[in-house]
Amino acid sequence: MSPTPARVTAVDTHDIRFPTSRELDGSDAMNPDPDYSAAYAVLRTDAADNTDGTDGTDGAEGHGFTFTIGRGNDVQVAAIHALRHHVVGRSVDELCADPGSLFRDLIGDSQLRWLGPEKGVMHMAIGAVVNAVWDLAAKRAGKPLWRLLAEADPVWLVRQIDFRYLTDALTPDEALGLLRRGREGAGERTARLLAHGYPAYTTSPGWLGYDDAKLTRLAAQAVADGFTQIKLKVGADLDDDVRRCRVARAAVGPGVRIAVDANQRWDVAEAIRWTRALAPYDPYWIEEPTSPDDVLGHAAIREAVAPVKVATGEHVHNRVVFKQMLQAGALDVLQIDAARVGGVNENLAILLLAAKYGVPVCPHAGGVGLCELVQHFSMFDYVALTGTTEDRVIEYVDHLHDHFLDPVVIREGRYTAPTAPGFSAAMRPESIARYTFPGGTFWAADLAQQTQQTQQKGHAA
Repeated sequence: MSPTPARVTAVDTHDIRFPTSRELDGSDAMNPDPDYSAAYAVLRTDAADNTDGTDGTDGAEGHGFTFTIGRGNDVQVAAIHALRHHVVGRSVDELCADPGSLFRDLIGDSQLRWLGPEKGVMHMAIGAVVNAVWDLAAKRAGKPLWRLLAEADPVWLVRQIDFRYLTDALTPDEALGLLRRGREGAGERTARLLAHGYPAYTTSPGWLGYDDAKLTRLAAQAVADGFTQIKLKVGADLDDDVRRCRVARAAVGPGVRIAVDANQRWDVAEAIRWTRALAPYDPYWIEEPTSPDDVLGHAAIREAVAPVKVATGEHVHNRVVFKQMLQAGALDVLQIDAARVGGVNENLAILLLAAKYGVPVCPHAGGVGLCELVQHFSMFDYVALTGTTEDRVIEYVDHLHDHFLDPVVIREGRYTAPTAPGFSAAMRPESIARYTFPGGTFWAADLAQQTQQTQQKGHAA
């Protein structure tokens, strides 16, 4: 008698928040007090090899999440929960053999699609669930996700992509040609990646809430650690930004790139004026200079501030807006985000669009778990698509990695290629128990302390 095929039995959701606002980690002009958070999903299965069900590394669980900066988790967790009926009961073998089938079902839910379509909270929730399926597929294949993608049949990869709305810029045949050419020399590049890693840059020195002394110390340390690019948050006050860029340039010297990031703060004319004012300090790129929806605004800024490059992408809703950005010549650097769009399937489409238009991809990773995820896309791109790391770097921030079972490893300013099976998405059970909001041990104790302090103030009054 043949064994019963494994099926997805549950989609568990967790509201996980870290108190990063207390040290101003992650602070920028638009988000002065972020608590880095993850709306976290676990696909549980009845796979026979599920021995203990605690860490998700045995091929019986898939892990995915989307990133918020605090209270947004309320709605994001609810959105993931609303998708569970599409997943529970499905065959694990069929899901892992064709994750694109789930992606198409999720974006095709007509009642949920009305909330988008393919943008915002629901689309990010779709990405979390789809990424969890890919995590499960990679674990069952015994490969890290970057290697699963790089070694996959190009025809199969093309079938994973939804080309609707894209064919005026990229057809399935063109994508197949890019992937087949990308496979040439992939074995040598895999060996090189495993030996030397992938270049990174760091945002850790440049949070807007840091004073000049901390900026100087962390910028100098970044150079000593082997980073050849750092990033500063800008956009709150021009005089402060001029001073901070001057301080950073003095700390790192002329040979290190400094990117600046406005986090969507400006109108078009203001972006041009502000970027020109920072030009004496040789900024490499200006990131998110205006609304992420303003394709023509980005194009105008790019023309006006050259040779400073324009970079954007972490808040771009979907592959269609990326397509328009590329068609309009609106960006020099494309910044995918592993948890903003509809998961691996849609990011494959965006990588292929960027490859066709010859635009380098430098992923956004400034959030909990984002470094762990997005490294896989850049490594796939290098090994089996563009074949180059020229002018390509992955963002790195130096906090919260210890909460993951397969955390990123940086050596001499480069990401070490992960070798553990999966998408590097599994969070430590003890971290989930501690930082689940509001009932985790950290937040329960924090609330009790706040209540006690309030009562003491009342008695004193």
